[in-house]
Amino acid sequence: MNHIAQNPNESIEQLFQVILSLRDLEECRAFFSDLCTMQELVLMAQRVQVAKLLMNGETYEKIRSQASVSSSTITRISTELQYGSGGYRAVLGRLSGGQDPAPSQD
Repeated sequence: MNHIAQNPNESIEQLFQVILSLRDLEECRAFFSDLCTMQELVLMAQRVQVAKLLMNGETYEKIRSQASVSSSTITRISTELQYGSGGYRAVLGRLSGGQDPAPSQD
């Protein structure tokens, strides 16, 4: 069970429901523009980019040069890919046109 499911919070659940209600990319952009600072959006986008690069087998050094993130950030994302809830793998698999891959059992 993931750490969010282990610590239910009504406000977080409401946020997830709001995100699920977004109708299209334009509405998504508008919502996240209101919700987050540009720096917060950049940091989240970098994490997704790092997860994608890790799933493609890229080295930490190559990822650091492409995504401009620290080794500790890469390690944290790698750990989530290996032992996390499968969120990165599910959405990135969907975006790449594949099926939702099963969470890694490594």
